[in-house]
Amino acid sequence: MPRKQTVGKFKLKTHKATSKRFRMTGSGIVVRTKGGKSHFRRRSSDRTKALLSEMIVVEGKKTIQRIKRLAPYMEK
Repeated sequence: MPRKQTVGKFKLKTHKATSKRFRMTGSGIVVRTKGGKSHFRRRSSDRTKALLSEMIVVEGKKTIQRIKRLAPYMEK
């Protein structure tokens, strides 16, 4: 049986590193996690380690455009 022809737009591939590093909040704001959480943390203070778990709002219009282009199906 022949394949059914699809009509319309083609599917876009998600850049996996981008989808793992960034999230979108319910209000549509792009947030990211902090780096440096896996190596040389023994001598850091508890406060410093706690601050690494915060999410940071991504600023810059062009940066947000690039993230949305790399992860087109990132949902609100």
